Amino acid sequence: MRLFRNSTVGFVLLMGVLVFLFLLDLLSGSVHISLYQSISTLFHPSSSDPQIADILFKFRIPKAITAVMAGAALSVAGLQMQTIFRNPVAGPDILGISSGASLGVALFVLSAGWVFGGTPLFTIAGSWSIVLAAWIGAGLMMFLVVILASRLRDMMTVLILGILISGAVMAVVSVMQYFSNESTLKSFIVWTMGSLGSTTRDQLWVLVPSVAAGLLVALFSAKFLDAFLLGENYAKSMGMNIRLAYLLTFASTSILAGSITAFCGPIGFVGIIVPHLARKLFHSPLHSKLIPATMLMGAIVMVVGDLISQLPGYATTLPINSVTSLLGIPVVVWIIFQHKKIGAI
Repeated sequence: MRLFRNSTVGFVLLMGVLVFLFLLDLLSGSVHISLYQSISTLFHPSSSDPQIADILFKFRIPKAITAVMAGAALSVAGLQMQTIFRNPVAGPDILGISSGASLGVALFVLSAGWVFGGTPLFTIAGSWSIVLAAWIGAGLMMFLVVILASRLRDMMTVLILGILISGAVMAVVSVMQYFSNESTLKSFIVWTMGSLGSTTRDQLWVLVPSVAAGLLVALFSAKFLDAFLLGENYAKSMGMNIRLAYLLTFASTSILAGSITAFCGPIGFVGIIVPHLARKLFHSPLHSKLIPATMLMGAIVMVVGDLISQLPGYATTLPINSVTSLLGIPVVVWIIFQHKKIGAI
């Protein structure tokens, strides 16, 4: 199925849908704000209602931007993993990359909580420290998966081991939680549920550049990823620098998955399902098209998830990880039945 015969038209339509959903996300919440009030506040904040300005600029706009960043980052990370490992259900959460990032954050936050006596999440050090811990955790897990893949060659076995390692990592995190003090533990448990609304405006100055850097590296690696579709031997025969290609891809994936996990918590299934939706809609193997398409569709899916997570009339939201899991599991089952053999895309 190829919905968009003209890629340019497809990108324009997706961008239009994203802008519409972004504005709709700004209007959604326990406090009713009209479209006119939102536009007036955005363009004339000094003359608008201070309460509405606070709601928009301190809460809803950062949350909507975080949703866009999270959807784009996790989706592109999943696309790269599926291409490199040539497996349709590979993704940062399945292969344990997100779990590695979670372990990095846990080691930093919970251990710091022991030292500093229960300081809440993200107040012990700057946001860059949290992101760096997540990058290191994701990178180490990525390195371990690569070693396993190079020795085993059977991608199904690598996936199973990735799930097992992910479970072991989360078990370690659970042990650390058991020995943590009450206030630090509460903050960390809320973080593990996944949230788009906990990112502040100051933290966006860390999140947005980090995700932008990871996406730029992915775009730069598009030709490498195209070559990997035909196998590593073909890539070598074309004179491609395999080590550089792997380094760029793994660095991009670690940065993207680590950055989102650091600020939003572990979010599952987005990195698996969105690349398949992009392939179905554009029907192109070229990553120069697939990466932008995946970015836009990932952002759309995450904003839709954020809209669903907001309970109408209540001042609370569902954990975003629960929403993405409920939306993603049926799609993953469909992917498995479509491919039947999980060993290749």
